[in-house]
Amino acid sequence: MTKGKIHSLESFGTVDGPGVRYVVFVQGCPMRCLYCHNPDTWEMRDGTLTDPQEIIDNYERNRPFYQNGGGLTVTGGEPLMQVDFLIDLFTLAKQHGIHTDIDTSGIAYRPENKEFIAKLDKLMELTDLVMLDIKHIDPEKHKELTSQPNDGILAFVRYLDEKNVDMWIRHVIVPGLTDDDEYLYKLGYFIGQFHNLKALDALPYHTMGKSKYEKLGIDYPLGDTPPMDQKILLEKKQVILQGIKDRRAEAGIPHDDSVLLDA
Repeated sequence: MTKGKIHSLESFGTVDGPGVRYVVFVQGCPMRCLYCHNPDTWEMRDGTLTDPQEIIDNYERNRPFYQNGGGLTVTGGEPLMQVDFLIDLFTLAKQHGIHTDIDTSGIAYRPENKEFIAKLDKLMELTDLVMLDIKHIDPEKHKELTSQPNDGILAFVRYLDEKNVDMWIRHVIVPGLTDDDEYLYKLGYFIGQFHNLKALDALPYHTMGKSKYEKLGIDYPLGDTPPMDQKILLEKKQVILQGIKDRRAEAGIPHDDSVLLDA
């Protein structure tokens, strides 16, 4: 079995997918998001090598807590940087009847890499849910925000739809950075065309990661940017939802606001 480079493990995650989750934080990420609150997960050389069986054994010790709609979530870092590990881990998870979830930025998706796609196809057969964090819909602003392009990420959305894998879209709303109504609407309009979209999770920017930057001796990129106000966050989510509704109306796709608002 392929061991994974693991940053940390959390036994009772409540914001990492449906229900109570056992959460695996993997090490390594090529993104450098300005608002990243886990800079300690960036470097692939760090982390602890961990066997998939050890993770499943840990899960089983607390299985009663995950029974009512919970399961196993792999986040990061960037999980798809360790696709072989995920295949082995999720193979075991399915043998134990565990709901599987990947929380990803989609940055590792490369459609021209046939070997990777073959592995990804296998992984998707073992995956119940993908929570995809789209950082910005605009290509140039995405580069400014993350230091990476978003063409592969948007192609990954199409791939998930083709594979009929349930998808939650997550989007962090940062004051003055990702809260422009024009781009929020465009994000909604883009994702509204996909039948596998099950939820929209608008996440408020917070400053809880500042202390990690200080400990690592790294300048915090967003300085004194204030946390996102909850009332404004809900207004911004409505803009994304409007884009979704308009696209679905054009495409004749059934739409249920209550489902998307549940995330």
